[in-house]
Amino acid sequence: MAKGVLVDISKCIGCKACQVACKQWNDLPAKIPEFEDGLTGPPDMDGDTYTVVKFKVLEMDGDYKIRSAKTQCMHCQHPACVSACFAKALQKDPKTGAVIYYPHLCVGCRYCMLACPFDIPKYQWEKTFPLVAKCQFCFDLEGKYDRLSYGLQPACVDTCITGALTFGERDELLREAWNRIGSDPTYIKKVLGEKEAGGTSWLYISDVPFENFGFRPNLGTRPLPEYSHDFLKYTPVIALGWGTLLTVLYHYTKRREQIASDSSNKDVHM
Repeated sequence: MAKGVLVDISKCIGCKACQVACKQWNDLPAKIPEFEDGLTGPPDMDGDTYTVVKFKVLEMDGDYKIRSAKTQCMHCQHPACVSACFAKALQKDPKTGAVIYYPHLCVGCRYCMLACPFDIPKYQWEKTFPLVAKCQFCFDLEGKYDRLSYGLQPACVDTCITGALTFGERDELLREAWNRIGSDPTYIKKVLGEKEAGGTSWLYISDVPFENFGFRPNLGTRPLPEYSHDFLKYTPVIALGWGTLLTVLYHYTKRREQIASDSSNKDVHM
């Protein structure tokens, strides 16, 4: 049964404990905050930051209120990044539903970054040997201590003190989400992630529009791999063909230069 997390934006106080816990669990380096977007720091995810708590000051009922929301990989039910990755560096774990990145298989094409409808995967541009970076749902690639397999919550959920993050079976979380929406009229009548792009493991409910936190509206309900599969399956063939063509052109050009050089030398000695 696929796992998931329910994010209740109305309960988030922006303490960033989840952001710190993610850094600690994944052994990611800390950075000097860059408050380019109000209280949000860093402004967005990057190669060393898998989750960010975004803050917004909103006008509500004639008053100003602060709302915050945690953002990270959504771990799609039908991940476009997995479909786009011909190297199989991105795979969906059948047991937990987590979308896992395997760096030793990555060829650095960055198709996953283009394919993701939530703009999640980031590239470690500043590193000598860069990799793609994103939330792994606390999945341990070395198999030593995988939180989900051991029945533990993700580190971010484990540290949330307000109940803004709830971990569990995705189907149960959906029922809980709609129960909260039905019992409180201040909630927007929508569970973000229930159907968007075929559905995601991270689900959101909120009392303010989701667009305030950068979520794209009108993604549609059809899984994105259905659009891309017929084209992306030819990617390895195209890449191989293009490489072959460039190799042939290289040798052809080199041969022509050699012939021209030989001809020039012959004219000089005549």
